[in-house]
Amino acid sequence: MSAPAAAAVSIRAASVGYDGAAVVDAIDVHLDGGQLAVLMGTNGCGKSTLLKTLAGLIAPVGGEVRVLGAAPGTQPVEVAYLSQHPASSPTMPLSVADVVAMGRFARLGLLGRFGAADKAACAASMERMGITDLAGRSMMELSGGQRQRTFLAQALAREASLLLVDEPTAGLDPASRALFDTAIADERARGAAVVMATHDLSDAESADLAVLLAHRVIAAGPPAEVLTDANLRDCYGFTEQH
Repeated sequence: MSAPAAAAVSIRAASVGYDGAAVVDAIDVHLDGGQLAVLMGTNGCGKSTLLKTLAGLIAPVGGEVRVLGAAPGTQPVEVAYLSQHPASSPTMPLSVADVVAMGRFARLGLLGRFGAADKAACAASMERMGITDLAGRSMMELSGGQRQRTFLAQALAREASLLLVDEPTAGLDPASRALFDTAIADERARGAAVVMATHDLSDAESADLAVLLAHRVIAAGPPAEVLTDANLRDCYGFTEQH
């Protein structure tokens, strides 16, 4: 009998922050493959800090954090991370296709060559985000929404087991947002877990887990139990409009 698969994310009594100083304390989260967790709260509440910890970019201040059964940052092939403000350098004018291809680099290694599977993954991710016709365009020529879709395609091209995305729908028009929602649903259907930081309460509608943050965990669990009027007042100072 095979052992059960490790949780995509397992956080136990953890604190996350910078230089030993906690931004958020007492975090307990469990997320399995195929599930979606949304991190919600005001700016500076710890959403991005938690995502960076899961990506292995910063170490947890305390407690236990496991990603796919291992320490964060030890499985780059299986984790795709999209930051809130991904950068494209004006001194290195990359094309859309170049940027999307970077999503495969962790799988290739230093000396790996781009093969048919890599090309197919990039082509599929560009199609999913509606940017196939932009493949040859310079990133510097794109609108903000087009750049965001390009970076989303880069994350999708990784074909990772865990996607960590920080406010991924910022700057997307309704049509692009629909493409993103479909792509995330497809990722979950193939078994990938998704952790998304967002300000949009509607993002919780399809989530398995909502985590409401305000430099502490106000509540974590099924969205219907977490996004109550009392919790929203505690976090934002307002209640959800029904």
